[in-house]
Amino acid sequence: MAKLTLEDLRALRAQLKKSLQRRDPEGKGIQVIVGMGTCGIAAGGKDVFKAFLDEVEAHNLDSQVVVRQSGCMEHCSEEPTVEIVVPGMETVLYGKVTPAVVKDIVQTHLIEKKLLDNLIVERLAAAQ
Repeated sequence: MAKLTLEDLRALRAQLKKSLQRRDPEGKGIQVIVGMGTCGIAAGGKDVFKAFLDEVEAHNLDSQVVVRQSGCMEHCSEEPTVEIVVPGMETVLYGKVTPAVVKDIVQTHLIEKKLLDNLIVERLAAAQ
């Protein structure tokens, strides 16, 4: 294995720092929580999680949105499930989320602040 140069180490450090910042909730009001229990992972939750990370970055929402994972959300038949928390909006749980649907959720829910009623499995809380 080749030795890493100082520049290689700096690039690796920057990449890891960015990865950590994406998951840091400090100062971020919007939360995207992907169900990653056994059912969620088996249904494609890892791909959905990665799709959210990619879309949030593509829309330059890193400073506003934290993407994180949770265990079972108790809607196994609706996996992969994603809870979305946006200040001033109703908290909802979307079901049967695919990487293709992630684009719609980011654009419509996170950016335009509109719910995707056809994907809602459960309404979790009233707007604050």
